[in-house]
Amino acid sequence: MSYFNVRVYGLLINQSNQILVSDELSGGRSFSKFPGGGLEYGEGLIDALKREFMEECNAEIDVISHFYTTDFYEKSSFNDSQILSIYYLVKEKNPLELTYKTKVFDFDADSVQAFRWISLSELKTADVTFKTDQTVVQMLLSLIAESAD
Repeated sequence: MSYFNVRVYGLLINQSNQILVSDELSGGRSFSKFPGGGLEYGEGLIDALKREFMEECNAEIDVISHFYTTDFYEKSSFNDSQILSIYYLVKEKNPLELTYKTKVFDFDADSVQAFRWISLSELKTADVTFKTDQTVVQMLLSLIAESAD
């Protein structure tokens, strides 16, 4: 049976104009995405995003504003669901206490997740795996180009 899979993600940009990306290993696949994950039943989008940041990054965040909601069909890479992703610009309440990697998929022996900062000036769609994330990267790059004009 097909169903909707609602996902919520945070775009966290630091003072050095770098965006946080999560490299993960799940379902036998390696992929890069923005921090976040699935909405649980009975949960609001903002609460879900805050929960996901606590689970993934052990960090409290503030949501600044809505950035993008999927406006095209995307089938999940892991099951028979249709993905609906919502992206928010976020900021951390306190400095993140994570170990950052510089190489893609540089997992520690006991982990299936690693975090990297990517400079917005070097960001490209190939830095993330999924179509909705790539759309968000294109939108970010367009905004950067517009602000440079």
